[in-house]
Parts: sequence; structure tokens; C-alpha cells
Amino acid sequence: MAERSTAAVDVADNSGDEPLTAQADQSTADGVAKNRERDTDSDEAQGGGGIEHPGRTSPPELHSGHKLARRYRLEECVTRLDGFSSWRAVDEKLRRAVGVHILPADHARARSVLAAARSAALLGDPRFVQVLDAVEENDLVYVVHEWLPDATELTALLASGPLEPHDAYQMVSQLASAMAAAHREGLAHLRLNPSAVLRTSTGQWRIRGLAVNAALRGITSETPQRTDTEAIGALLYAALTQRWPYENDAHGLSGLPKDVGLIAPDQVRAGVHRGLSELAMRALANDGATASRHEAACTTPEELVKAIGEMPRIRPPEPAFTAPPEYQRTTYQQGSYGRPAPHPGVTQPVPTPPPPLQSRTGRALKWAVSALLIAALGLGSWQLADALMDRDKSDDTNKTQTTDDGDKASASPKPVTTLKVAGAAEYVVKGDSQHPGDVGKTYDGDSSTYWRTSSFIDGPELAPYKPGVGIVYDLGSDQHVSAAAIGLYYGGDHTTVNLYATDSLRPSPSALQSMQKIGTVTTNGTTATVKVTKSVKTRYVLVWLTALPYEPSDQYSNAGHKQAITDVKFTG
Repeated sequence: MAERSTAAVDVADNSGDEPLTAQADQSTADGVAKNRERDTDSDEAQGGGGIEHPGRTSPPELHSGHKLARRYRLEECVTRLDGFSSWRAVDEKLRRAVGVHILPADHARARSVLAAARSAALLGDPRFVQVLDAVEENDLVYVVHEWLPDATELTALLASGPLEPHDAYQMVSQLASAMAAAHREGLAHLRLNPSAVLRTSTGQWRIRGLAVNAALRGITSETPQRTDTEAIGALLYAALTQRWPYENDAHGLSGLPKDVGLIAPDQVRAGVHRGLSELAMRALANDGATASRHEAACTTPEELVKAIGEMPRIRPPEPAFTAPPEYQRTTYQQGSYGRPAPHPGVTQPVPTPPPPLQSRTGRALKWAVSALLIAALGLGSWQLADALMDRDKSDDTNKTQTTDDGDKASASPKPVTTLKVAGAAEYVVKGDSQHPGDVGKTYDGDSSTYWRTSSFIDGPELAPYKPGVGIVYDLGSDQHVSAAAIGLYYGGDHTTVNLYATDSLRPSPSALQSMQKIGTVTTNGTTATVKVTKSVKTRYVLVWLTALPYEPSDQYSNAGHKQAITDVKFTG
């Protein structure tokens, strides 16, 4: 059934313009410093299904130093195209870098650009570069958006080679979830390409230009969800193969060979992850057919999110250990400092070691050393015999006497024992509880059951939104706790687990400040072993999570930062 994007319906319909949606485009400066943007790729190279309607109005004459609203100072023009221009600017009021799109108020698409910007600003999803202002003033229409100096375009990342499978998996998971949320609000992208996808310094992926750049270029589509889903498939294809999945070259990537059609990524480059290869083919316009499977095509971002959720999670690669370089002696250490360097190719004679001492002094020295050795051997034999005799005497004494000192000397290290959990309760300091009814699943001996947290948009650190989430465990009586082994459902970057000694099963929210912290660990894996750094005897132990990894959506929760605890074991 045909669908139509409604990103800018309200204003566009009132002005007589056709409703438009927007997407991040390499013709704008949507927030990456040091990356000049281009607009040379054709719609065929892009592979999008949008229809472009050119404008007719000339762009306004602006220059560096010009101020908008006595606040936004233009610094550098990064794009001037089709009646509009894009600038890197400075917000002098908040002292931060921003990006600005400017076009004349009488431009054919001015109404649609304003409507698209206001619609995108209402979404407020941090996975998109945010629209900060949209104004019509002094015969100009301008849109102000975030500028991300620490982010890198996917175009630049692919210039050095394809992404690792884990990075590609994280990218497609986050893009699909973000676009699914946007389409639920009636917003589309229509030109989602490598220049529109950014990776921040923290490893998060963000999309720029939602509901603005398509309006700037006059792009529409009868099937916006299918168009954006195919674009995500093309991005995944490029991330796996470093090739653009169409015949024409685009975005600094080579296209596919002529007249061979669309071929699976694992047939283009060896070593491509099979599951991600099939996912890319299902998202692209090929009815989901691959060389070995015939899965149904993903025609909407929601279907793509569901397909990703059905895949096994792809773990990050293990860090490689680099052996230290071999120690090399310098010429100074070899005793040749100040000597001329040997000529290449000439074999150097090996110096003959000096003969042993043959003088009268040398012979006397050898006799002295021999005498010392004999004396040392004799003294050692006498001490050994004396020690053996003392041991025989002490054995007889130990059979009839037992003292505290003897107990301490003969005591062996106590064996490590597993402490039994008598009960548990979820601990809430701020906001809502997580899943208090499932705390018993963390110590039932079944690794397939778990207590899970909610899904948080910001992370990995939960603060300041929440100081943390966790469970208080009752050990039945005061116990010496030496460590805790905690099984986690999700890996990834990253989970931080803290242990606290507390005085009750259900402490007050304010009690966290006075609890004694006895251990902490941060891990990227599915097991966290927390060793107690301060010896303490306690009955109640709080397992407190303060950082959670990012995971895509599943049957229980949306995509976001989340974690689940499968097993908890305490040892003492």
C-alpha cells in the first residue's frame, strides 16, 4: 500500500507546497567539523527513491562575520547550492559552534524547510543531530542545528577500509532503531547516505539532517519507509564491503561491476559476516533473495529492527596482546663507543677472550676462593645436621603440647566457600523500580532466567538521571565476603558493578551515601568478578550497577543502555 511522508504537513499544506520530509545530505553542514561537504552524487548513485524539485531563487549574498538575530555569527560557508547555503557559525550567546542553513524567504521551498525543521525539533531524539532554532527574519529563512566537532562521518571511516563486524552490527542496530522511532512520528529521511551518519568519540552513532535536508533539496517519496530501509541496507553493505551497492561510484566508494546486478556482500569481499550480509540483502531492493536463503524483504525500519533482534549478538573483538620488542644492545653497551662503524658487508673478527689469570697474584686468588668454598661447605653441613637434630626433638615436643603459637604456625589457608543467599530485594534510590518481582531469578541456579533493567537512552553512565540500579542480598547471618561472581546477559561497552555492605535488606534511598563500598569492577564481557578490597563482615550486600552497555531492541524493551543479571554467587 502506498505511503507518503508527513514530516512537514502543517506548514506546507497551509502554504500550498507539497508535504516534504528531510534527511541528512552531504550538501549541508550538519555538524562535523573539519569535513567539507559535497553535493556531487546523483540520485542514481545514492540509490534513493526520492524525487527532487529544484528551486529557482538565487541565494542571498552573505559573508563571514555576518550575524543573524544578533547572535549567530557566520564563520565559514561549507555549501552553496540551489538557492540555499550552509554555514559553520558561532552562537555568541551560548559560546558554542553551530551549523546554519540559510535561504531567501521567497524561495520555492522556504515554507517546507521551516515546517520540516519544526517537526524535527519536536522529536527530541538524541540519536539525531538536534534542530536548535528555525526562524524567518529580514527576508531570510534559517535553520540552526547542532555542530559535533568530535564526530566522524561514515564516509571518512570507510576511506580506511570496511568496518569490523561488531562496529557494523552496532551501526545498523542504532540506525534502524532511530529511524523506526522517527517514522512512528511521521518523519522520514529519504537521502540517508554515508555523509549523513556520524560516529561520536564515545562510539555512538547519530543521524543528521532529519526533516530538513530533503526539504532543502525538494525531495519527496511515495514510499518513505521503504526508501529509508533500503538506504540503511546500502549503508550496511558499504560498511561490510567498502563498496557502494549500485553501479555508479558515490561517496568516495567504488560501485559494483556493470551488468551483474546486486550481489551479496560475502561474495564481494572474503570474510564478511554471513548474518550481516543476509541482513543487508533483505534491506536492499532485491526481495530479500540471497545465494542461499529466501527470507522476506525488510520494507520498513520496524521490520529491520525485528530482523536484527532475531540475530545472535555479535561480540566485540578481544583486545590483541602486543609482545614487547626484543631488547637490543647499543654500540655503547658493546664497548665500541667512539670507534668507526664497520663497513657494510665486511665480516668483523670476533675478539679472542683474554686468558685466565696466570700470574702469582692470580694463582693466590684461586687458592683463596677454593679455601672459602671448602669452609662454606663445612659450615653448611654442620648447620644442616644441627637442624635435623632439633627437628627430631621438636617433633616429640609437639606430640604432647598444643599452644596458640603452634596453631598459628600449622594453620593452613581457609578454603573458599560459597555463601548461601537467603533472600533479596531490589533497591531503588531515584525514579521507578526495574523488575522487583524477578530478583529471585538471580540466585535460583538457572542461568537462563534473569532480572533485567529498563532501557535508558543516555549512557553508559546512568548518572545524573539515576545514581544506579541494583539488588540487596541477604546472606542469612554476618559473613566474611571475599568476592562476588555476577553473570550478565549483555556484553558490550560497558558494565560497571559495585559492591556495598549495608545494614538491612531494604535500606532507605538516602542510605547509599553512608554505605561502605567494598569493591568495584568494569567489564565488557558477560561475567563480572568483583573482589572485595576491604575486609568486612556483613549480612547484607548491595550489587549496584552504575554503567550499562548499549543494546538493540528485543521482545522485552526498546534499544538503549540496559543490562540483566543471570546469576550472583558470593564467596567468603
